[in-house]
Amino acid sequence: MKRILIGLAALTASGLSAQRSDGTLKRAFQDKFYIGTAMNLPQIDGTDKKAVAIIRNQFSSIVAENCMKSMFLQPTEGKFFFDDADKFVDFGIKNNMFIIGHTLIWHSQLPKWFFSDKNGKDVSPEVLKQRMKSHITTVVSRYKGKVKGWDVVNEAILEDGTYRKSKFYEILGEDFIPLAFQYAQEADPNAELYYNDYNEWYPEKVKTVIAMVEKLKSRGIRIDGVGMQAHVGMDNPSIDEYGKAILAYSNAGVKVNITELEISALPSPWGSSANVSDTVAYQKEVNPYTKGLPREVEMKWEKRYLDFFGLFLQHKDKIRRVTLWGVTDKQSWKNDFPVKGRTDYPLLFDRKDQEKPVVQKIIKLAEKN
Repeated sequence: MKRILIGLAALTASGLSAQRSDGTLKRAFQDKFYIGTAMNLPQIDGTDKKAVAIIRNQFSSIVAENCMKSMFLQPTEGKFFFDDADKFVDFGIKNNMFIIGHTLIWHSQLPKWFFSDKNGKDVSPEVLKQRMKSHITTVVSRYKGKVKGWDVVNEAILEDGTYRKSKFYEILGEDFIPLAFQYAQEADPNAELYYNDYNEWYPEKVKTVIAMVEKLKSRGIRIDGVGMQAHVGMDNPSIDEYGKAILAYSNAGVKVNITELEISALPSPWGSSANVSDTVAYQKEVNPYTKGLPREVEMKWEKRYLDFFGLFLQHKDKIRRVTLWGVTDKQSWKNDFPVKGRTDYPLLFDRKDQEKPVVQKIIKLAEKN
């Protein structure tokens, strides 16, 4: 008996691990919406065992952070590399998860050959359509019935509501979006199809996305949801602004997905851009918390998370899933964006694979709603 009591005291003193928490996110949200995370390669191949245990225990949905992007799936035209993506999908099936494919058409992290002919010139509209159809059909067909939802097009619209002048847009105009959704729908008629973007709460962007949704539907092309990436900071957007965007998308007749959630506690050189090409040189003043968050900052950060989850729960009838963009702080891309070399704390599990106090607070909030 004495030995048991000593063991319990040691457990209490060391704190409960992420795998032995009082409750899990997956259980708390099971009747509300999917709660998910992005998986990186060490997690997909099983070498990051602690993070894998957290994923199995805490989450009901997964998305691949990188390995399903076109530059990795089809680095050379006609030659596909599916090893990592296959492992990712197999993990999801084995653990009964709602699997998301990310992303089919995106101007970034795209192989260089995609837009070019043998002379390095832009391909014709006909060639680009063929390449899009080939890529989408091959990828979606491979995982038909396994991947339940696809981010079909990613980040095509700017904050002012204009279309991004990507090569897709320059060669095909706005039509590249309906074409992508059409090809995806043909490849797997039962998979959910989404448009995904950041700064998705800007009013002009909201208007253009909704117009795009309406255009697709008017042409008989299915779109099931809008992905709100939710790469947010401490100050903006306001909860009210974000709530208005959720309502606007829902009123357009699509489900809302919170797709890449994290909350950075660090100061940003500018607003809340998530454009991967927007980076600035290292500055000490934008990396102020190298040894951990001060208590008062941590409390504000916790409140920010709880405010967002309170909003999601308020609109649980409109939301299909909420996905965190990573498992632990050490994994987060925000350590290197928009300034390389920073130490950020944007996720729910820390660098030692332990759940932060906010996790149980989120769980309690869900249980009350």
